Amino acid sequence: MTDTLRLSVLDLVPVRTGQTSAGAVAASVRLAQLADRTGYTRYWFAEHHNMPAVASTTPPVLIAATAARTERIRVGSGGVMLPNHAPLVVAEQFAALEALAPGRIDLGIGRAPGSDPVITQLLRISGPTADVDRFPDHIADILSLLSPDSASLRLTSGREYAITATPAAAGVPTLWLLGSSDYSAKLAASLGLPYVFANHFSGEGLERALELYRTEYQPSEAHPVPETFLTVNASVAPTIEEARARALPQLRSMARLRTNRPMRSLETIEEAAAAPADSIGDELIAAMEQRWIIADAAGAATQLRRLAARHGIDEVMVAPIAGSHESEPTDAAPGREQTLELLAGELLG
Repeated sequence: MTDTLRLSVLDLVPVRTGQTSAGAVAASVRLAQLADRTGYTRYWFAEHHNMPAVASTTPPVLIAATAARTERIRVGSGGVMLPNHAPLVVAEQFAALEALAPGRIDLGIGRAPGSDPVITQLLRISGPTADVDRFPDHIADILSLLSPDSASLRLTSGREYAITATPAAAGVPTLWLLGSSDYSAKLAASLGLPYVFANHFSGEGLERALELYRTEYQPSEAHPVPETFLTVNASVAPTIEEARARALPQLRSMARLRTNRPMRSLETIEEAAAAPADSIGDELIAAMEQRWIIADAAGAATQLRRLAARHGIDEVMVAPIAGSHESEPTDAAPGREQTLELLAGELLG
């Protein structure tokens, strides 16, 4: 690990009470532009479906819009949930994105569906998807399709049929494998690909996954050494009290998710503060608070440096989860912007 800590952003495009999808997307584009100006390394969009508080349903669309409105930051998916899509379509989309923003596109791929069983079944019957059991084969297919050398298919006649994601690629997006278990860590190691553990969602098994990835890594031409970083939820404000108040809406939303309660738009800070006590939810919230970064600027920077040192990494991807007051504009996210600004001031100079 180097002395310099790089910062990146993971965005689920949260939708709060009284906000439209248009407002949520506008707020995220503003946030990406701020990250671009202040020195963040990359900005990734997650893929989730049919969730009242999440508007990041189509990472390629959001990536294209954001790349067009930023100058230097890498933009990508964190990630595309491959079982929902045909590998050729994914390769074509990201080859086009690479052509739009050469040298700035990351293709993060996950194995989970990113939704509930009903939506998963709907996706399968309404369009081409990928067999989750063939995930390693589909990753290899995407790598071949993105390559300027193209992939090939042997027809029943015996003739080789060339297939490529774009006719004349000048570059390729960087492919990352994402996961929260040993499976993706071992697969990334065997293929010589960069890997990210979803620490923001599940911190369980982090140490083992990183150890497996590093010890079993097989160097590839594009990636001679293992490459990895961590994700973490963060709410940063001038005071710890404000950071906690802004974190509470997302903490409560995650508690509802983990207890299989009906989901809703993200609460405002006022709604979360006024909510009645809930022994089960409050217990989950207390546990999550211990893993998330909820602090003032100096405290957050210290925690991030320690996290990086403990796991031997030099980049942390922050999911800025700070909520909004009812009085704050619905086409911006002042709390999330504040989180990025304060962290940049402490860590990015």
